Amino acid sequence: MNYFVHESSYIDEGCHIGKGTKIWHFSHIMSGCTIGEDCNIGQNVVVSPQVVLGRNVKIQNNVSVYTGVTCEDDVFLGPSMVFTNVINPRSHVSRKSEYKPTLIKKGASVGANATIVCGHTLGQYCLIGAGSVVTKDVPDFALMVGNPAKRTGWVSRYGEKLCFNQEGFALCPATGEKYVLRDGLVSLVED
Repeated sequence: MNYFVHESSYIDEGCHIGKGTKIWHFSHIMSGCTIGEDCNIGQNVVVSPQVVLGRNVKIQNNVSVYTGVTCEDDVFLGPSMVFTNVINPRSHVSRKSEYKPTLIKKGASVGANATIVCGHTLGQYCLIGAGSVVTKDVPDFALMVGNPAKRTGWVSRYGEKLCFNQEGFALCPATGEKYVLRDGLVSLVED
């Protein structure tokens, strides 16, 4: 076994878990899920069947990642954040055939106690503020806060707030990377 699992956790048959991944106390990894290399799965986390986690995904304590969720590489899921998987749940109505897919793109971060309503895509390197409720797709590099979450700014890959000049360019204050804002969307300017 080339990954770590705390003795209090359960790993069901039929999972693929990448090398260097750590799974901590009281977590349950269910059958048919795929977890990439070098992930960190915190305490009391459930990863449901067919979930796909990329490389270097960090899941903090008390998170349930439901069937239909895909997290690309370098995604951060904060403590006690919530995914949903159906729009109109009822205890007496089985809706397993109605699960809506949710995609969290590379480098996105979701803050503590945020809720991600199913059926949406969170763009690359977006930042969802703590306690926010996401009810629609989120663009790359967007800073989203509130209930429902609204875009209040833009962030760099490093997670720093971007301030755009009149020509639509911004530099990350931490890395010096250059970004451009065009037609309401932000992208990294590649050299």
